[in-house]
Amino acid sequence: MPVDVIEFGLGGAAAACAVLFTNPLEVVKTRFQLQGELKAWGTYQRHYRNVFHAFYTIGRYDGLLALQAGLPPAIIYQILQNGTRLGTYQIFTDMGLTKNKTGQASLPKTMLAAGVAGYLGAFVSSPMYLIKTQMQSQSHEVIAVGHQHTHSGWLQGLKKIYVEGSVKGLWRGVSAQTMRNGIGSAAQLPAFSHTKDFITKTEMFRPGSYFIPIISSMVAGAANVVVMTPLDVISTRMYNQGIDERGKGLYYRGIWDCASKVWRKEGLIGFYKGWSASWFRLAPQTVLSLSFWDLGRKLYYRNVNKN
Repeated sequence: MPVDVIEFGLGGAAAACAVLFTNPLEVVKTRFQLQGELKAWGTYQRHYRNVFHAFYTIGRYDGLLALQAGLPPAIIYQILQNGTRLGTYQIFTDMGLTKNKTGQASLPKTMLAAGVAGYLGAFVSSPMYLIKTQMQSQSHEVIAVGHQHTHSGWLQGLKKIYVEGSVKGLWRGVSAQTMRNGIGSAAQLPAFSHTKDFITKTEMFRPGSYFIPIISSMVAGAANVVVMTPLDVISTRMYNQGIDERGKGLYYRGIWDCASKVWRKEGLIGFYKGWSASWFRLAPQTVLSLSFWDLGRKLYYRNVNKN
């Protein structure tokens, strides 16, 4: 099997395994980011006060299964998004496109490669992120936040979106998502690679130790949360908003219109809504997906070399 296909498969499988553990946190994060949409702080009812209260509230009113809302499209999204992202990034690395003339890792080139890989991953997986976000926001009217969609299932939801907006409708909000993933990936993957190289060179752990990818993933997760949270809020808002009879968004015309309205109505705090939920989700998602990816590559190539 071609190496590039293997790289895409390993990246997708790693992320799919991780999302089984982190999807409940994604549901909580989505609800936080939609709470008080375009309203000044203190002028709206806070159904979700913190991550733990959100878990309790969702379980009480929507049922425990609601904490895994949107899981099927979330898994497919991770396979498509991270399969493309991690696979493309690894191919760029194998081609030597992330190194300078002396053969050392170049931070600017690494960030560019990661950004391009993240952009491609986001574009390919955008329809799955769209339906995932809309299903995760659906809730009991007592604790409803943001625009409420009425999907009975993710396949029915995709069909409805397609009927209302054709193929273009399935990629509604993609501009926000590609920016989010491109910039987030440019921070995350270089942080992972450079931290891993640094730890390996210092010989703090024995070669091949599982602590190396885990610690590197934790650093990458922190970088991801800091850079990506404002873009994540914008992306969630644009994907979840309803549309009018012409297929136009009810609240936002595009990325900059969304950013402008959030700033004017909610202030800086609006861009960091759900920050704690994002950390609780992104940290384990990053650690698990990158650790699974790194482990999967080691096991696969070790087995190939034996044969």
